[in-house]
Amino acid sequence: MDLLKEIGDSRLYNLHSHTQFCDGRADMEQFAAAAVAQGFTHYGFSPHAPVPIASPCNMSADDVTAYLGECERLKRIYGDKICLYAAMEIDYLSDEWGPSHQFFQSLPLDYRIGSVHFIPSEHGMIDVDGRPEDFAVKMREHFHKDLRHVVTTFYRQTWAMLDAGGFDIVGHFDKIGFNASKYQPGVEQEPWYRQLVADTIDLIAQKGVIAEINTKAWDAHQRLFPSLQWQPMLRQRHIPVVVNSDAHFPQLINAGRDHAFALLQQQ
Repeated sequence: MDLLKEIGDSRLYNLHSHTQFCDGRADMEQFAAAAVAQGFTHYGFSPHAPVPIASPCNMSADDVTAYLGECERLKRIYGDKICLYAAMEIDYLSDEWGPSHQFFQSLPLDYRIGSVHFIPSEHGMIDVDGRPEDFAVKMREHFHKDLRHVVTTFYRQTWAMLDAGGFDIVGHFDKIGFNASKYQPGVEQEPWYRQLVADTIDLIAQKGVIAEINTKAWDAHQRLFPSLQWQPMLRQRHIPVVVNSDAHFPQLINAGRDHAFALLQQQ
């Protein structure tokens, strides 16, 4: 599926969700029913894909066949009401593991989301997503409290993922900014930080992928990913976007999206 051509009214598309196959809190059919009730015309399942490291949030490789089978079952049941898609949110870890890996390219997925959650440290790959208080502990235990190193590494991982390709949507590409700004308020306005984001947006435009506008944190923190301050850059570079809720609960599948569309129209 060529998403660049398929996405029409993006209000009716929501392509990022997590269910029982990873860290979601309900089964896929509950999400499908909720998507129909919300009036979506297109809805995508995107479990955190398997990774070759320990992670409580990622699906097991042993569950991939069952996941794809459930997608097909739900497509048959709901096909006259909504277009459902089988996708994955695939972590980029290194040149050896990411969306371009043959394992993911061989799967019959409708699209792929490429995301960075983990960055390398002297102790292995560390998840820098999650709660700010956990991030602060990881800064001390794994990164010698060097925030600029962590942020720069996050964006360099994103650049490497974009160069490797193999995906359609880049997920929440400035997600590190939330934890970084909680750890060091004002860091996102530092010239070096702004340059990292600008370089990332330039590369997204060059690679021709879709940028996700992720609303998961809006209700709790009034934060979009990417932040509103970067939206003009996306428009200036004519980067297509899709507004996704990244929901882990069926009742939250539309959370923050109306606010996001309203704010985007104001800019």
